[in-house]
Amino acid sequence: MDRVQGISLFIRVVETGSFSKAAASLGITQPTATKHVAALEKHLGSLLLHRSTRGVTPTEIGKLYYDKCKNIAQELEDADNLAGLLQTEVKGKLSISSSVAFGRRVLTPLMIQFMGDHPQIQVSLSLDDRYVNLVEQGVDIAIRMGRLPDSTLGSRYLGLNPWVLVATPEYLKKYGTPSIPSDLSKHKALIYSSVQGDHRWHFTGRDGDTKSIQVNGPLQSNNLSTLLAATLSHLGLAALPWYVAQHSISNRNLKPLLQDWNLPSQEIHAVFSSPRLVPSKVSNLIDWLQGQFSGNWWANQIGS
Repeated sequence: MDRVQGISLFIRVVETGSFSKAAASLGITQPTATKHVAALEKHLGSLLLHRSTRGVTPTEIGKLYYDKCKNIAQELEDADNLAGLLQTEVKGKLSISSSVAFGRRVLTPLMIQFMGDHPQIQVSLSLDDRYVNLVEQGVDIAIRMGRLPDSTLGSRYLGLNPWVLVATPEYLKKYGTPSIPSDLSKHKALIYSSVQGDHRWHFTGRDGDTKSIQVNGPLQSNNLSTLLAATLSHLGLAALPWYVAQHSISNRNLKPLLQDWNLPSQEIHAVFSSPRLVPSKVSNLIDWLQGQFSGNWWANQIGS
């Protein structure tokens, strides 16, 4: 039995006036309780309890020691309650990591809404397209796209990130509108170098038929905003996430193409440092985010 448990036992003996009652309340035997209080007295070099046939009472030193021990026990209980409170309240600092485009266009407005609902949250939102080590950099939640590799990290599925093939009406007027995936070999492709297979785009038809098309064009970039700007400047057609293209499609600056064919969608996951002992602020945000990525969620994004 450690010092804290020994103190707790001593307090129970004083309050019950009995070794047997104190032992029963703590789930130990009376001999064990007697042994540990004797060890405590030996450690202190003082007699703490008077033992008699009428019961157990504290000595003068025992009374003073009891008062101090009660204060210590109360502080420990308050500390335990505080830890529990922090695990149930949505408050404190929350560090979040996301890719640049998704963070700016989707996660930022969502976090502003979440912070409005939870004013005691302090958010640090880091946007970076490079891989972030959650443990080393102290990140609570990272939003990641695509299938996750096996790891010791915790994760929750949030939803799907669908893609769409687009071009401006001006480009289509000049170069024609593709009607089947194989037509893309004749077009200028603006290529995102991180997803969709770079120079090879993959499509799935409504009947389950698949096509893999080699594409070429004047621009390749790992930045979605760059590709959107180039597409709006009539330089070619591009495969973009719906959340990036939605605003331009809504105002008819871009036109969706090959609507009978789907580009691969990405899974959206919330990743956190450990699957166990997840703080309430983390689990509450993830629960809330899961409700934001259902249906055509990208239609609610401004795509700025």
